Amino acid sequence: MLNFTYYNPTRIVFGRDTIGQLSSLVPADARVLVLYGGASAEKTGTLAEVRSALSRHTFMEFGGIEPNPHVETLLQAVNKVREHRLDFLLAVGGGSVIDGGKFIAAAACHDGDALEILRTRGAAVTQALPLGAVLTLAATGSEMNCSGVVTHVASQSKLPFRHPLLFPRFSILDPQKTYTVPERQVANGVVDAFVHVAEQYLTVADAALAQERFAEGLMQSLIELGPQVQDKPRDYDVRANLMWVATMALNGVVGAGVTHDWSTHMIGHELTVLYGIDHARTLALVLPASLMLRRAGKRAKLLQYAERVWQLREGDEEARIEQAIELTRDFFERMGLPTRLSAYGLGDEAIDAVVAQLQAHGMTQLGERGEVVPALVRQILQAAR
Repeated sequence: MLNFTYYNPTRIVFGRDTIGQLSSLVPADARVLVLYGGASAEKTGTLAEVRSALSRHTFMEFGGIEPNPHVETLLQAVNKVREHRLDFLLAVGGGSVIDGGKFIAAAACHDGDALEILRTRGAAVTQALPLGAVLTLAATGSEMNCSGVVTHVASQSKLPFRHPLLFPRFSILDPQKTYTVPERQVANGVVDAFVHVAEQYLTVADAALAQERFAEGLMQSLIELGPQVQDKPRDYDVRANLMWVATMALNGVVGAGVTHDWSTHMIGHELTVLYGIDHARTLALVLPASLMLRRAGKRAKLLQYAERVWQLREGDEEARIEQAIELTRDFFERMGLPTRLSAYGLGDEAIDAVVAQLQAHGMTQLGERGEVVPALVRQILQAAR
């Protein structure tokens, strides 16, 4: 096991009808900016509940935060924070709104060019506004970590950042708020959470027994919950378990003291920026092909994955590895997420464009060993055609 420091200060308030607790979670003297995305938060009544809970607070609202939030939009919120001297942010939505809130929290306190926060991947952050969250989509885990990803439209870049000051102070997780999420987004969330675990698990043998068993349990849970949430979309227990599993997938527990990969995410980000493909759907495109081509370097973990997650214990080792990867592909497809570029009408020109974008952004040595170089990215995407 690698050396690590684990720190997570986010208070989780989980369960039915918990939005009312905002009245006590948000400081009484706070001047709040409520952040949200499109019209769904209004239509479902979630914003009405938030407004009611904050009725004794001073608050303003800022909507229109995009999926894969645009820096250009977020900077408008920063201007509003500064103009009205607001000092607390409340993100109401899924991972995109929460990620956007983290950038706003840092940028509002940053002297100089806010893009420096992104150029340094968060290292330039020295202070940040406090942030709370009301989660409406089980997917990204942003509600309980200090990381974010935002899109800079002007440079066609999807940029990650992180800093300990960006942990939400609290996150309210009411599974009922996910009932009205479109089926496509629910499926995306299942796969997004699964790949989050995989990128922290399918690397090298770090002898981190607790983290490995925890990761395997989360992946097994998602394999079980995915079809259930499609068949029984208003089953509270299914939604509750899915919401908590997605949170645990990226709150630092399974990633503590182990080697990470994240190359699938970096390649996927470019597909999203260039072609507008949902984030989770880019992960479904890349991961199976990447695992197949990189199976020699990941051999020990793939055999463990085959045995413990997919119960493949008999026969030739290579055959077990390939079967585990194909079962992963089949799981994504069953959830409705294509695993081939051809499903999006993309071919060689898209492969060229993604490789060029990664090179332009300095992403030329990805993966746990830095072996995912541009030539290998090309092979992975060719295998995903």
